[in-house]
Amino acid sequence: MQLIWLRSDLRQSDNTALSAAAARGPTVAVYLISAEQWLAHDDAPCKVDFWLRNLSVLSDSLEQLNIPLLIRSAPAWDQAPAALVELCQQLGIQDVHVNDEYGIHETRRDQAVACALDAQGIGFHRYLDQLLFQPGSVLTKTGGYFQVFSQFRKVCYERLHTGLPGIVAKPQAQAPLSIARDRVPESVTGFARPGQSLRALWPAGEEEARERLARFADEQIHYYKEERDLPAKPGTSQLSPYLAAGVISPRQCLHAALLSNNGEFESGSVGAATWISELIWREFYKHILVGYPRVSRHRAFRPATEFLPWRDAPQELAAWKEGRTGIPIIDAAIRQLLETGWMHNRLRMVVAMFLTKNLLIDWREGERFFMQHLIDGDLAANNGGWQWSSSTGTDSVPYFRIFNPLSQSERFDPEGRFIKHWLPELATLNKKEIHNPASAGGLFGVADYPQPIVDLKHSRERALSAFKNLPRHQLYEVCDD
Repeated sequence: MQLIWLRSDLRQSDNTALSAAAARGPTVAVYLISAEQWLAHDDAPCKVDFWLRNLSVLSDSLEQLNIPLLIRSAPAWDQAPAALVELCQQLGIQDVHVNDEYGIHETRRDQAVACALDAQGIGFHRYLDQLLFQPGSVLTKTGGYFQVFSQFRKVCYERLHTGLPGIVAKPQAQAPLSIARDRVPESVTGFARPGQSLRALWPAGEEEARERLARFADEQIHYYKEERDLPAKPGTSQLSPYLAAGVISPRQCLHAALLSNNGEFESGSVGAATWISELIWREFYKHILVGYPRVSRHRAFRPATEFLPWRDAPQELAAWKEGRTGIPIIDAAIRQLLETGWMHNRLRMVVAMFLTKNLLIDWREGERFFMQHLIDGDLAANNGGWQWSSSTGTDSVPYFRIFNPLSQSERFDPEGRFIKHWLPELATLNKKEIHNPASAGGLFGVADYPQPIVDLKHSRERALSAFKNLPRHQLYEVCDD
């Protein structure tokens, strides 16, 4: 008997571990409910709800293959070995199959499980699945992990040209087992269920994910480069929650993009090539987790930046979290996050840079807040994005490049459509005033909308000074601990 331990791979199609398990013999699936661990990792309630909904759909799908899905509890991951050993002994499991995960806690969990199973004579098989390339296989000429994305991407493209990862075949239906599947819980203690309006934005299931990918590849991908930065337009795929939960695979995404671009990675459609590059960014940050485990420990990628004089400004932090900064594009983006569990990627950068540069508040405050609200919360991508914006990370934006949120707003939301949607109290302003209401209402601004909590010019100078005072010879050195 084989056991597939599902984690961030909630799909039947193109699932490496599932297909490998089914090929070996009769298979059972298990998922561990780990509420304490999820809380410790700041997983958002809407994310937990989304994963449970997808798990329920997957249970029905697996049932068609006569593969029962069992639900077990391991509140914290240090309890996973005992839970799995007990299940394996009950069912007479010979081998456990998993798709690899890459955070430091995930790695330690899997090592402990492997040891516990080995002590019982049970095999533990791990597979590459949520990435295109095995971490440690895309390295510099000196054998190290890349720190610069463009160099990493170049090697990835070379590898893809010589060997494109294939789609894994679906498992065939097996003979029925005398094992009944378990009911997937609708909620988990500690995580409030989100409202129906948010849930409706993100339907569960592989079919929904594949339909989104197909629509994007057919209708939008060729305009992606021009429209991906415009938050008022549907210029992005909005597949990130499905990728984070493994409801769709990066291989499926890559193949769809190549199909729409005649098999080209870097030429042909600029939009398709740009989107493929974004898939490689996702890959890059996962490899960083493995090559530089310090980022899994809430530490800056560049050690010198640990000495930045971050401000303790609880009132300003609260205003940022609640969308009360007085900067419309910032407040609109935060409201989008709070109401939908998602934020447009361009605005994630603008919002993050405002917190870390204009307010000079530690990037870890923002990283945690995002994880607590994002339906697509992913350690590698979230950490990578925040450290990029705060100039503390790998391949990060130079510290002296500080986005001006007003000019970003004017450039990417020129008509103010996005702002007016999320800040209806500003709906009467014209397209010039909408970006900076403080300039529209004389001394008193606009009723029911706050004055800016910070002077953008002075705060920019403060941030520049903070970075300039760091040891210059250390600023771009990196440790690999």
